Amino acid sequence: MRASPDLADAPLVVTTEVKSALRLTAMNDVAARLGLKLGMALADARAMYPGLMARDADLQADRRLLEAIADWCDRYTPLVGLDVPDGLVLDITGCTHLFGGEVALCCNIVTRLARQGLRARTAVADTVGCAWAVARYGQKSIAVCVVASEETRAVLLPLPLAALRIAPKIDAQLAEVGLKSIADVIERPRAPLAARFGQNFLRRLDQAVGREDEPITPRMPLPSVIAERRFADPIALEADVLGTIEQLAREMSGALERRGEGARLLQVALFRTDGKVHRMEIGTAAPVRESERVRRLFAERLATLGDACDPGFGFDMVRLSALVTERQDPTQTGLAAPDHAAELSHLIDRFGARFGLRRIVRLMPHDSHIPEFAVTAIPAHAVKAVGNTALALRAEPCMQTDQETLAPIRPIRLLQRPEPIEATAEVPDGPPVQFTWRRVNYLVAHAEGPERIAMEWWRDSQGRALTRDYFRVESRVGVRVWLYREGFFQDATPPRWYLHGLFA
Repeated sequence: MRASPDLADAPLVVTTEVKSALRLTAMNDVAARLGLKLGMALADARAMYPGLMARDADLQADRRLLEAIADWCDRYTPLVGLDVPDGLVLDITGCTHLFGGEVALCCNIVTRLARQGLRARTAVADTVGCAWAVARYGQKSIAVCVVASEETRAVLLPLPLAALRIAPKIDAQLAEVGLKSIADVIERPRAPLAARFGQNFLRRLDQAVGREDEPITPRMPLPSVIAERRFADPIALEADVLGTIEQLAREMSGALERRGEGARLLQVALFRTDGKVHRMEIGTAAPVRESERVRRLFAERLATLGDACDPGFGFDMVRLSALVTERQDPTQTGLAAPDHAAELSHLIDRFGARFGLRRIVRLMPHDSHIPEFAVTAIPAHAVKAVGNTALALRAEPCMQTDQETLAPIRPIRLLQRPEPIEATAEVPDGPPVQFTWRRVNYLVAHAEGPERIAMEWWRDSQGRALTRDYFRVESRVGVRVWLYREGFFQDATPPRWYLHGLFA
């Protein structure tokens, strides 16, 4: 509790109305040394000390102060939960090494809060219940306490039952039957305790000793990816802040790329040296990973905020968080776009200078239905307009059948020349039930087709049209291939089978 300098030497209490009576909810050190207790009626306290000064509690202001402290504690861990009205719960798992250990982290918290005029007690334990109990009911002279895993039970035993976060009414009922400390109940039969004092009492006991998990509910969503930078000397210039954001975005892009994701909602938290925290969020129309783009977006945001984002004496920490991410698959950029004609021409020139222009070719579509003739290679430097030769990759629709579609219409890999195979079909015009390719026999599990592809009639100089019936086939061992049958059964020469491509 803060007090103005002129009241520092006077007993001061804060009161709240409880059941039509004003009761003490907070006090300064002078009032505490007089022997006053929290929960005492104000009338009783003034009967003992008529000169006692009182102030009404401002619960909304206290809540705002607690939330501001929680924002500030975000510098230690993103998992910060509120423990209204006067506490915070932090999950520091995996964060302590950044501050030199658990004791050093707690000392850092207590020292920094003391500079801001706030007195704090901290406790570190394996369970939330144990940490809460030690911080409030442990030795008052110790501001930092770290409880080892094997000492949790021993530390809790001498503490009063109020340390279990039970209702005051239950605490009073326990005291009436002579149960005042945790040691008095921890070994007692559970059924009578639950029947008389409620199941919640046992649940709090189990949470404190670690028999039941108690997760921390953070007041803010946990970011998918975080990158942060701490400064020994605070920074205040906008250029330094934007430069730091770009560096953090570059670090974050690596993690996002490994996960195959891009950020849709980004947040920057600027931690001032005096405890104030500025937060800025930007959303994107599509997943983004580029650090320069992230910098430009936050530059626009800073320009909009203006003086509202006052650096004060500087920022000693900057954190960039990806609050919302979305899948971002790799895409062909740069060379395939018409806007990058100059870039592609320069690349062709560099390759031509090193290997010779005749060795640099480009695949161009060719007007033919036959798959192996549908693409032709021409010298790269012979193409006049780059925009007319850009290739657009698209997912072609699959043929609809009664069964689930096996693969796209065209295979991923097309053999340079179709390889002859031996195949057997149940009916003459039907798909194969087995085939032999490169001396290995495959039994067919699923097949789709046929898809008839024939040569253009004007290219048939001998009166015979090249006709193929293609099938997409999956073997029982998972091999997916593109087969075709060439010719008709009514011809003098029986049809022949070929393997033309592989889907995977």
